[in-house]
Amino acid sequence: MNNFLSDPGFLGTRAPFYSDLSLILTLITAALLTAGMQLARRKHYQAHRWIQTTAACLNALVVIVIMIRSFITYILPGIPGKLLVGTYGVTTVHAVVGTFGLLLGLFIVLRANGLVPKALRFTNYKLFMRTSYGLYMLATLIGVIVYIAVYVGPAS
Repeated sequence: MNNFLSDPGFLGTRAPFYSDLSLILTLITAALLTAGMQLARRKHYQAHRWIQTTAACLNALVVIVIMIRSFITYILPGIPGKLLVGTYGVTTVHAVVGTFGLLLGLFIVLRANGLVPKALRFTNYKLFMRTSYGLYMLATLIGVIVYIAVYVGPAS
């Protein structure tokens, strides 16, 4: 499995397979979250809940299986000394924004599915969902920038 993930990617860049897979799954997640948001605007709340739950779980899977390992292996050893070198800083910002978006999104999914204790429940869904969606889209944009800088731009 380890060799499979580190094989050359499939998008025609310098990226390994796991980075290409992460990018595609992240973009699919962003599309699902956007589709789910549109369903909520049309008051199709049941379909919205299922799509958002699926998207949040897919995102969590990508973060746990691919992104955390990559961050610990390639970025964390350079912090704080290399934060202003190459893509260390922007990747760290991506990780921080993405972590907040992921945690908030998972909390909202748990709440929407009735899996949160009464003391932690909230009623202002719009504020929490819009904040989570904004954080996720910002993390996605920063992640695409990191991918382009590392694997598409000039080799360093």
